[in-house]
Formats: sequence, C-alpha cells, structure tokens
Amino acid sequence: MSRAYATSPLRLLMPRNHGNAAWVYTSSFGGGLVDGDCLVLDIDIAPGAAAFVSSQASTKVYRSARGTSVEVYARVGREGLLVAAPDPVVCFAAARYQQVQQFELIGGGSLILVDWLSSGRHGSGERWAFDDYRSRIRVRQDGALVVHDSIGLRAEDGDLAERLGRFDVIGMMLLLGETLREPARTIVDNVAGIPLTRRADELVAATPVRDGCLLRFAGTSVERVSRMLREYLEFVPRLLGDDPWARKW
Repeated sequence: MSRAYATSPLRLLMPRNHGNAAWVYTSSFGGGLVDGDCLVLDIDIAPGAAAFVSSQASTKVYRSARGTSVEVYARVGREGLLVAAPDPVVCFAAARYQQVQQFELIGGGSLILVDWLSSGRHGSGERWAFDDYRSRIRVRQDGALVVHDSIGLRAEDGDLAERLGRFDVIGMMLLLGETLREPARTIVDNVAGIPLTRRADELVAATPVRDGCLLRFAGTSVERVSRMLREYLEFVPRLLGDDPWARKW
C-alpha cells in the first residue's frame, strides 16, 4: 500500500497479513449510510500489484428521503489483481440507495468482483421493504467495454417481497482477466453440472465472458450464499498468499 486517504464518513482499515497483497476494509462512522451520504472510492492497482478490498461488515442503508449513494472507480494495471468482495448491502425499510462501479483493466489486469444485496432486517420484521435500489457496473479491458450490468428494484413497480419470492439474497460475481481464466472455466463447468430442483435454496447461473465468467445467484439466506461464494473462490487465498475469509466467511 503506497497511499490511502479517507474523509468522514468513510474509513479505510488496512490490517497486516502474511501474503503479497494489500488488504483494505471500508467502514463508515455510525455503521451505515444515512440520508444524503455519498461515498466515493478511488482505487489504483499498480502493475504487478494485488489488493483485496472488502467491507468491515454489511453496508447498512438507513431510511432516506433524499437517498444515499456509493461510487467506486478502479484501475488495475498490467498483470495486477483486484479482488473486490464486500459484504452484502442491507437496505432498511424506506431506504433509497444507488451505486455505480466502474473498472478499467489494463494489459492483462484481472478482477474478481462480488456484488450482492440482502432483503433487510429480519429481526425487525423487514423484508424487501426499501423504496429504491439501483446498481450499475461497467468493466473495460484495454478500453473496450466488456461488461455493463444494471439492476433496479423499486417499490413503486410492485411489491418486492412478492416478486422475489422465497429468496433473501440476490447478486452477481464476476471473474475477468488472464490470471482467472482457468478458475472461471472451472466455475462455469461446476455450475453446469448442478441439477435443477424445485424449491432449491440457491439458484445459480454462470456465463463465460471473454477470459472469465459472470455468475448470477439468488439464495434463501446470507449464510448459505456466503458458503457458496467461498467455495467458488477457494483459489483466491493462493493468489493473495493469505486467506482474507479465514475469520470472516
């Protein structure tokens, strides 16, 4: 890590590890996003460098009339690696949240991205009770747009709990870059071999994307989906030289 800087309400935590990558965990004062908050995260991975970027806990979004937003802009240099795997976003009742994530991969740079959303505070009886959730992801390789993924969930379009059924988690995982070609192929093959069953606890679909893959998933609990993602990403500690999930997932 050559430079890190943050202003309130964003905090950056950088624990030491035994590997060859920088670890950075984002957090916010107060434990979540309140009305009007806008966080901007700018990441620059130098050629040949590696970083693991996650969150200290789930990103909690409180009730907000004006809305909250998060923007992530990242560049991965030649033969660099960025693993961006935060905990899920949790939107409370009447919350409004928007996020934009843009990644530029240069000269064989590689990216692992996990982006997911849970249904809310079950302990408070909330389930898909937020007002508005929007997410947009763009990934470019050497200037060419290779992934443009967008999702919008709005209460005004119909009851979200009814539309999402039994699932309490939805999301996607992207692997892209030369370093990840073989792990991505393995994931696609493994997903293709999963039998389809009624009332399954998880639904998963994987699509090849250049030298990578895009995985979409829905699950009945954060814990189940966490275990599933950890299995698919079992190769990551070898790339980083240490296991960032050993005490977390």
